[in-house]
Amino acid sequence: MRIVEHGGFVELAEIREFDLARIFECGQCFRWSAAPDGAYIGVAMGKAARIYQEGGSVFISGTLADFNTVWRHYFDLERDYEAIRRAVAIDPFMTKAAAFGAGIRILRQDKWEALASFILSQCNNIPRIKKIIDTLCRLYGEPVDFDGRTFQTFPSAENVASLSLSDLEQLRCGYRAPFLIEAARAVASGDINLEALSNRPPEEALAALKNLAGVGDKVASCVVLFGLHRLDAFPVDTWIRKTVRDHYGSSFDPAVFGEHAGIAQQYMFFYARSNQTRADKMLCETEDAG
Repeated sequence: MRIVEHGGFVELAEIREFDLARIFECGQCFRWSAAPDGAYIGVAMGKAARIYQEGGSVFISGTLADFNTVWRHYFDLERDYEAIRRAVAIDPFMTKAAAFGAGIRILRQDKWEALASFILSQCNNIPRIKKIIDTLCRLYGEPVDFDGRTFQTFPSAENVASLSLSDLEQLRCGYRAPFLIEAARAVASGDINLEALSNRPPEEALAALKNLAGVGDKVASCVVLFGLHRLDAFPVDTWIRKTVRDHYGSSFDPAVFGEHAGIAQQYMFFYARSNQTRADKMLCETEDAG
């Protein structure tokens, strides 16, 4: 990878294992939106950016200093995902899934934002999750001016901890509202130290997070993987449960993927969901034609 600074953009030339759609659309984050020209615009780590791919390069708005202080770390660019993808291709199914998911990276997200986002994600689809989170940020985040528009940061745990249930009514997040406020108060008070948890074994982090009201196995596992960036965590949702049942059976142990089980999980999830979506589309087209 070569890094070249242009006027207002940083180019990552000859970059490998980087696909914006697969990174942003695999369910790990909720604050990036695709523009009509294929670029993605969003806010992360308190900074707004426009990111697009062209001719084998990735272009990120901002200066080289922005890239080095925010985006290099955020996109986990120091990790060799190509070597990891080869390592988790342990059988014919994973070889296909890993090849299909080439370009996925696990983002290094803000830990509090990930916890709050996955609490709000429970029993929800991605468009609705994004709408709830956008409303939360619009109401209680800090303004960020970018590209002639005003965006908002994700509100801090301290800000959310000061809110009441009535303050969250505009989010229309239902039973999740008290869980969000309780989590914010736990983080703001230090009862839950997310930074410290990121350095603990995954099972200890899982247990601590599950002490929060409304945080079960799935939400806790997602927070450990996507928020604490513990790449050995292996969240299990409906897609993964079905995939494991169909290809491995009840004796499956994600430890077979070692320290990169979470990346293997993303390849499995993206492959299973994408192929089911494709199958559903083909079925609808067949029915329409009939």
